[in-house]
Amino acid sequence: MAHTHTQDDHHHGHAHPHGHSHAPHAHPAQAAPWSILRMPVPARLSAALAVSACLWAVIWLAMR
Repeated sequence: MAHTHTQDDHHHGHAHPHGHSHAPHAHPAQAAPWSILRMPVPARLSAALAVSACLWAVIWLAMR
């Protein structure tokens, strides 16, 4: 009896692990000395306004 193969007999899916790894040699997370997420909302808004003012000052000086 002859044995024939059809496409349904073979699975050609390829599962290759890529990139994402939880290997023990990965660097552990380090505690941040400060976080913008832990700042109160008024302090965040003040910091955002200060950064924005500095960036606009740089733009204004560059346009002169």
